Amino acid sequence: MNVALLGTGLMGYPMAERLIQCHHRITVYNRTRAKAEPLKSLGAVITSIPPEAVDPAQVVILMLTDAIAIDKVLFSRKKCVLKNKTVIQMGTIAPSESIQCKEKITKQGGDYFECPVLGSIKEAKEGKLHLMVGASQEQFNQWQDFLKCFGPEPKLIGPVGKGAALKLAMNQLIASHISGFSLSLGLVQRSSIKIDDFMVILRKSALYAPMFDNKLPRMLNGDYSNPNFSTQHMLKDVMLFLKEAKSKGLATNSLETIEKILSQTLEKSGPEVDYSSLFDVVNPK
Repeated sequence: MNVALLGTGLMGYPMAERLIQCHHRITVYNRTRAKAEPLKSLGAVITSIPPEAVDPAQVVILMLTDAIAIDKVLFSRKKCVLKNKTVIQMGTIAPSESIQCKEKITKQGGDYFECPVLGSIKEAKEGKLHLMVGASQEQFNQWQDFLKCFGPEPKLIGPVGKGAALKLAMNQLIASHISGFSLSLGLVQRSSIKIDDFMVILRKSALYAPMFDNKLPRMLNGDYSNPNFSTQHMLKDVMLFLKEAKSKGLATNSLETIEKILSQTLEKSGPEVDYSSLFDVVNPK
């Protein structure tokens, strides 16, 4: 199948590799072309102009930063022609933004559904992502085999907007987990408790999440380079969740505090570090 993939960031790049491994013909666009260029040696076509990626494609995959980036890439002055093409939005945007994107694309005669993903670079490389599909049953039936390139069990959540909402719910848990773990780890350190004792008890309890072990070395070493998920993207997703949650009448006090911590982390450490760097704000030296 001819596929256009727009956005080769931390997750988009390994997803492009998966498409090639699944024997699809892909054309790739990324704002910073150099980041996509290594895919050329694997057989991808690299372009600096979005329409050149979209024109030959049957399906267009969006792995762009946010809804603003989607608008710039698809609907700028050099518009992409989307008639008779299927657009699959696989990044993290708000439900309302996804619905608006669907309206714009269907108005052009294209088809649209969402399939945000949960997982990290490792899962993307291995084709083991969790896929949350917001689509009609007909769309899901048509595209689920294609989506299995990225993850073994695509899950239909409901119509467009439902997958986007569930992805925000998942990412809110990531932010809450890492914030809570950072605070507990800080108390353990300042109480001169052995970290190994803390982790042994934690691992045997219902409180444990594998991300704690994944992020612990970064926190202990203060090394947040080569992120799996950056602070700036975590903050963006938390802000999207807050807006959505408030519109549903939820109390968001605890997450508003985490938003402030992430904002301080962004100022302290910069945008291109791993989100676990919030540990240094929670537990200042």
